[in-house]
Amino acid sequence: ERGASGMDPEGEALLQEARESVEAARSYRRELQQRLRGLQQARKQIRESAALTRDVLEQHFNDLKGTLWKLLDERLVLLLQEVDAIEQESIKPLDECQKLIEHGVSTADDLLQEGECVIHEVMGEQNEKLCNFTKKALHIQLDSLPEVPALVDVPCLSAQLDDCLLTIVKNQIFSHGTVASRPPVQIEELTEKPGGILVRWCKVDDDFIPQDYRLQYRKSTTNHFEDVYVGSEMEFIVLHIDPNVDYQFRVCARGDGRQEWSPWSIPQTGCSTLVPHEWTAGLEGYSLSSRRNIALRNDSQSCGVLYSKAPTYFCGQTLTFRIETVGQPDKRDSIGVCVEQQNGYDSLQRDKAVCISTNGAVFVNGKEMTNQLPAVTCGSTVTFDMEVVHLGPSNNEGGNTKLRVTISSNNREVVFDWVLDHSCGSLYFGCSFSYPGWKVLVF
Repeated sequence: ERGASGMDPEGEALLQEARESVEAARSYRRELQQRLRGLQQARKQIRESAALTRDVLEQHFNDLKGTLWKLLDERLVLLLQEVDAIEQESIKPLDECQKLIEHGVSTADDLLQEGECVIHEVMGEQNEKLCNFTKKALHIQLDSLPEVPALVDVPCLSAQLDDCLLTIVKNQIFSHGTVASRPPVQIEELTEKPGGILVRWCKVDDDFIPQDYRLQYRKSTTNHFEDVYVGSEMEFIVLHIDPNVDYQFRVCARGDGRQEWSPWSIPQTGCSTLVPHEWTAGLEGYSLSSRRNIALRNDSQSCGVLYSKAPTYFCGQTLTFRIETVGQPDKRDSIGVCVEQQNGYDSLQRDKAVCISTNGAVFVNGKEMTNQLPAVTCGSTVTFDMEVVHLGPSNNEGGNTKLRVTISSNNREVVFDWVLDHSCGSLYFGCSFSYPGWKVLVF
């Protein structure tokens, strides 16, 4: 018996094995080629980073040498000026004393010459000349001599130079700068969020003790990175991300007690395909930001529920509300999700909705639960997480869909089941505040 290929069963089996071997070899070659490309990228990264590091080191040390020479020249000029000032200040009284002595010598020479002439001319009636000369000599005060300072009383300048400075500078120079083969922190995960990307990073150097982290991002089409977070946390959600646009992220760290930042991590590229959450514009009691993700309860007397523009919350995601500012609380305040928009209500404390009030009370279909969360304050973050649990048609609860809901706030959470009478693929979110001053960011 022969098969469709005209071969006997044994030949057919061998042919099949040969085909499988060919496919395995083709797959193996693809994997090897992929790894070869990975090696090429690794080699490129090593060479490019090494060249960049050389340029940075040469530029830094050239700048350092120029600065050091400038500082040394400035210090030398200051010391020489100090020498000049001391010299001039010390010489001035000596010059004045010298003038006084030279004047005295000149006076003494004149007096000496005059006296010798008078003495040689003493004859007969010369007593009057002698008397006049003596009076003149007494008037000059020949016993009055100017004070000349002793050498120990005048400055003797010298330069005091600390020889250990060279040792200190040498030690500082030889310990200045390091070359790291890899950054101490790396980006670990990029998770897309509606209108944002959650960036998580981790420490990869066990000997490095971080104090702060610094996260930067940029669009892949631009060259300039900009700071988006500096702090001690190891994750941050970057908002105002345009959907379906690639962004690059990088992180560095600052060691404990240090001022300089570590080398940057390898940039990672991520994007968000999720539509950003937006509040509905036009409701009289609320003012919205330009991106419509921040709502402010204004001074208008109008009171009602502000809903999302569309049902953009899907089960399996995390919906986050961050309270930016607070106003006067009211028990009818609400923040939560609902199946549909229903006008005419002043709160989400109604049927087909789950919410939390600003006092921490949790409501399901308008009924308050016994479990309660902490009151909402400025800076509070309230999150909603939901997962779908399907119910069979014979279930005595009569629902078609059960949602497992987790509401978290201020490090506490409540978990409950929310039964709906029909399947619901996406949900609206909303908020309501009786008094002005409340500002809520949704993402």
